[in-house]
Amino acid sequence: MHATAASRPTAAKLRVQSRTVLVGLVAFAAVEAALAIFMVAAPHAFYTAIGPFGAQNDHYVRDVSTYNAALAAGLLIAIRHASWRVPMLAILTVQFALHSINHLIDISSADPAWIGYFDFFALAAATVQLAGLTWLAIGRARTSPTSPDEGGP
Repeated sequence: MHATAASRPTAAKLRVQSRTVLVGLVAFAAVEAALAIFMVAAPHAFYTAIGPFGAQNDHYVRDVSTYNAALAAGLLIAIRHASWRVPMLAILTVQFALHSINHLIDISSADPAWIGYFDFFALAAATVQLAGLTWLAIGRARTSPTSPDEGGP
């Protein structure tokens, strides 16, 4: 089924969608990279500030940092290669959703307790943002007249 001219997004709307997706990619890449660096450079400080669930294990904190670093790298590639945008955003959305569920399960296990609630709600909010970015990226990919690997909006 083809979209009618009236239902097709305007060029201005497509530019806004593309810029929104690009800003989201940059922001989430920066957060993932910052978390990875924080976890590697100061696992105890990370544990104390963000992840005080159960016993501290610096090795596992650094292990998890590798996942954050890999996600940041994928997001950075997606900034330049449009064909990576939907898959990377979809993967990150699933990861954040699963991470949110894990924090919900352990919500009362943090010490201090408020961190458990803060972490869960922050992750859930980020999951919603990522789902929105994924939806925009899918819509943009369907209407894009450009090559899938062009770096532009």
